[in-house]
Amino acid sequence: MRAEDLAQLIRSRAGDAPVTLGLILGSGLGHLAQSVDGVAVPYGELPGFPHAGVSGHNPNLVVGSLEGVRVAVLGGRAHYYESGNPAAMRLPLEVLKALGAKALIATNAAGSLRADIRPGDLMLLSDHINFSGLNPLIGEKTDARFVPMGDAHDPGLRAGLTAAAAAEGVALPEGVYAWYSGPSFETPAEIRAIRTLGGDAVGMSTVPEVILARFLGLKVAAVSTITNMAAGLSDEKISHEHTKAMAPLGAAKLDRVLRNFLRSMAAGTATI
Repeated sequence: MRAEDLAQLIRSRAGDAPVTLGLILGSGLGHLAQSVDGVAVPYGELPGFPHAGVSGHNPNLVVGSLEGVRVAVLGGRAHYYESGNPAAMRLPLEVLKALGAKALIATNAAGSLRADIRPGDLMLLSDHINFSGLNPLIGEKTDARFVPMGDAHDPGLRAGLTAAAAAEGVALPEGVYAWYSGPSFETPAEIRAIRTLGGDAVGMSTVPEVILARFLGLKVAAVSTITNMAAGLSDEKISHEHTKAMAPLGAAKLDRVLRNFLRSMAAGTATI
């Protein structure tokens, strides 16, 4: 089913008012979707939507009002490692655009490579490294595939999120995120390589979504909740269960930052 057809199906349930902002919720942020005053549509009722198969994610599209802003919230993302398809999130993002979204804020859980960014902290992505070498636009036939990525992480959105964090008293350092394909975690040698390349955090998502969103003309910002120190940088045992247990610590801070940012948008003091 085409994105516009899916958007029309969603409008029939959630109303015709255009969406302003799309949100992709990473581990620990599922509760934010429940705060939206609107309608939840399970991915299973949207033909072609990926059925996110990772525990800790809530596979619903929720459309409605959050802190006075019309949003569309993707409660679970499909990861490359689930199907081997880096473009798995293309249709959901096309639907966000068809619903009227002008911008996307993506969130994720990540491991830190910096001693000053610890588990429970947040990191605003200033840039990213496609360490996997994969690209969701491989196979795209048009010249639109040649997407410039110089300001992939939009300076204006980043400034708005930074201001929101400051207003909430939440530290929000910027850093470079490296995308590792997963699902196995990185080796200490791979982490050393990523540090040498300039990475500050590492995770298994977000970069394909950023590339796709820029391809579609959406502005993008992304925030990591830090769940662990990367392999070889501490004695902690890294596991998915550990990620799920630690994600709510940073997610509680990110919830406050996102809500403040949305209130600023509703008041007209933050724009996209």
